[in-house]
Amino acid sequence: MIQLIRISEDLPDGFDALLADAVAEGVGNMARLADGWASGDQRFDHDGEALLGALLADELAGVGGLSLEPAAAEPARRVRRFYVRPAFRRRGVARALASALTQEALDQVDLLTCNAAASPAAAPFWEAQGFSPDASGPWTHVLRRSVG
Repeated sequence: MIQLIRISEDLPDGFDALLADAVAEGVGNMARLADGWASGDQRFDHDGEALLGALLADELAGVGGLSLEPAAAEPARRVRRFYVRPAFRRRGVARALASALTQEALDQVDLLTCNAAASPAAAPFWEAQGFSPDASGPWTHVLRRSVG
């Protein structure tokens, strides 16, 4: 069973292994998360922001963040620093994280963005979550809250 946790004080146990997996795959967003966390520049601690961890079998399987999207013309949030370790893929971890972040964002604003340029699998994943390709800002995909 996947357990989602809110990360607030320290990066969770197992983050070093997650970071090592990301580096081994050539994915730089977890190193940026570690650097931003250490410097205090990005702690996901402003109103409307969140950093979630996904645990599977008591191991940190993935993380995903939600931040303010300053480049949008309207109040918006951005999914960022999203990564699932290779050993935990195809087990619902990414879907659980994405669903929780999406729900939290769309409870606050009408527009959610993400940048799916990190890997070839990212765009199809986000599109399966309901996002649409959009290059009108510093993002690759958007999801707009349904009206009605």
